[in-house]
Amino acid sequence: MRIRVLGAAAGGGFPQWNAASEACRRARAGDPAALPASQASIAVSADDERWLLINASPDLRAQIEAHPPLHPKVAPRSSPIAAVVLTNGDVDALAGLLHLREGTAFALYAHPRVLAILDRNPIFEVVDRGIVPRRPLEPGCAIPVRDAAERSLGLELLPFVAPGKIPLYLEGEAGEALDTEALEGDVLGLEITAGGRRLVWLGNCARITGEVRRRVAGADLLFMDGTLWQDEEMIRQGIGPKTGRRMGHVSMSGEEGAIARLADLPIGRRIFIHLNNTNPALLADSPERATLLAAGWEVAHDGMELFL
Repeated sequence: MRIRVLGAAAGGGFPQWNAASEACRRARAGDPAALPASQASIAVSADDERWLLINASPDLRAQIEAHPPLHPKVAPRSSPIAAVVLTNGDVDALAGLLHLREGTAFALYAHPRVLAILDRNPIFEVVDRGIVPRRPLEPGCAIPVRDAAERSLGLELLPFVAPGKIPLYLEGEAGEALDTEALEGDVLGLEITAGGRRLVWLGNCARITGEVRRRVAGADLLFMDGTLWQDEEMIRQGIGPKTGRRMGHVSMSGEEGAIARLADLPIGRRIFIHLNNTNPALLADSPERATLLAAGWEVAHDGMELFL
């Protein structure tokens, strides 16, 4: 498998358009320790020719242009993007579909609850169902990834329910039923395998459960939710009243954080992705970055390339 990180940041990117924090100011000033990042997505290929996108971020057009393997190769119009899988219904996971509306075929995979969000919003009809089939995912059921013409990409996809919450824009109609344990399917983790190697994607994850530990154990590569360093980070910085867990994100640090809860598991490479602009670990010269590096973790960055 060949993997390219298209975007490493959480919703809003880094720097975020309306954020004037020290970290965002450093990024705008070109500080090499504060590298800008677009919104989280990766591309995966088994043959270096056809690619599966994990989520379609609002930055997708720029991400495609920044990654030559995703450029069209056949005139007059074409794309190496053969399939897209949506792991949740958040804006930063699906808004990029609107960039893929120009009449080129690909397959679109998502849980039925996320497909229903697309069905209810007529703007997504610009992604023509006649050439872009919408295929439902069933948690726990492995499937071969296929393009719109049913040709295999050489990748196997196993979706599973991840701890999280429903999209922010649906919270009003959901009442108290925000958690994905109550509404199964709003957030998925993914196991992607090819050639005997296994990648696990948990770009959104509210807590490290026994099931999460089971899924990531033995993975050759783990992309893990790195939104926040501390659970009360947003509150302490005066950004908002919600904890990380309330927003559907486990912290990096702390006894219940990802670093501590996954420390004893055999994992090949462990990489944090989906970092919020408030997370001090975004800064390469921060003590938080040094701490996670010492614990065997890495931080994803736009343009990062990996091979399994």
